[in-house]
Amino acid sequence: MKRLFTIFTLIFAFLPAFGQAAKAPKVMLGIDVLEGMNFSPLAKKRVGLLTHPAGVNRNGRSTVDVLHRAKNVNLVALFGPEHGIYGDEKADVPVLDRIDRRTKLPVYSLYGKYRKPTPEMLKKIDVLVIDLQDVGSRSYTYVSCMIRAMEACFEQGKEVIVLDRPNPLGGLKVDGPPLNPKFKSYVGMLQVPYVHGMTIGELARWAKGTKGALEITSKAQANGKLTVIPMRGWKRSMLWPETNLNWVPTSPAVPTYSAAVGYAMTGLGCQIGNFQHGYGTEYPFRLLTFSGKTPAQIEAALKKANIKGLRYIKTSGKDRKGRKVDGLYVIVSDWNALRPTEISFHLMRIACEFNGGNIFANADKNKALLFNKHTGCEEWWNEISRKGARADVSRFVERWSRDAKAFQAASKKYHLYK
Repeated sequence: MKRLFTIFTLIFAFLPAFGQAAKAPKVMLGIDVLEGMNFSPLAKKRVGLLTHPAGVNRNGRSTVDVLHRAKNVNLVALFGPEHGIYGDEKADVPVLDRIDRRTKLPVYSLYGKYRKPTPEMLKKIDVLVIDLQDVGSRSYTYVSCMIRAMEACFEQGKEVIVLDRPNPLGGLKVDGPPLNPKFKSYVGMLQVPYVHGMTIGELARWAKGTKGALEITSKAQANGKLTVIPMRGWKRSMLWPETNLNWVPTSPAVPTYSAAVGYAMTGLGCQIGNFQHGYGTEYPFRLLTFSGKTPAQIEAALKKANIKGLRYIKTSGKDRKGRKVDGLYVIVSDWNALRPTEISFHLMRIACEFNGGNIFANADKNKALLFNKHTGCEEWWNEISRKGARADVSRFVERWSRDAKAFQAASKKYHLYK
């Protein structure tokens, strides 16, 4: 009975719109709007489609299926990002080209031998349609995949059409460290804050209009043809539950909307330093554990940090082998007050307290570099590796908050929604 109560507490803690999945979606996605246009932007063109399982219309029908069955759309090729077009490939594992078992069309992997479509791949198409669901955090490879595809298309004179989708974290929350170009990589390609507050279509517009965002000649960037098909009914204030859309797992690590929120909060803080965030349990990125420490001890340390917008509840999950995992579930109590990434940096500081010494001081250099690529900067690493438990989180959080506000103001000209 106690476990049942805990489960319901977790469900309702941050999903006030729980149960809305049965209601009609409030939002028409880019694919729905395109269909409402009778696919006129694709008329008499050979179409390529870059998508994944979360690329569905408002009724849950695959964009692959929608375009393949449309009588006036000539779909000739498919392109798949990390995890593959069916979402069943593991993270960081190269994906091979193949023939799609449903449509019999070629599927070109953009997470294998090539990250960028080759001229040979693009020979068969006139326009590349992109329908990818982002999670609102910079260190997620689908935006990078889109950017590489845009570069290749612009270089080869191919049109790009992005079908817009909601930012699950809404369009008002901007937070975390910006990306230093020094750490530009496939896990973070755009110089935006970690929580960027833009839809994937807006990010495409930002990249097209921002000098240096695309690694192509200025002429190719200026002449590249980009069209974003906006949503209808989406507002910047909307979090995912308010859309009434069903969540389709964007990757194996993010099977739920709750995990997408957790990814923004704990993904960085548990990457290195011995904290675990529940990946492999039913509460990925939300269930905090630390070897040798009880949930009560973790809670006491986090409460001492006084992070606005969060509260915690002790609960249990099960790992992939069915073993019980006792941990601390992170609940968002006030989204407006929350700075999502703040908890990650406190977790690293607390990890030093729990270990009784600075575990980052002599960390593996490759792990440190990968962490900095995800975070987007090295200043924090320099702080935590020198000071350990005495690292001043608030100084960085406040500076990043100012940077985020400046980015939000500067990027408004690329916004599509009020």
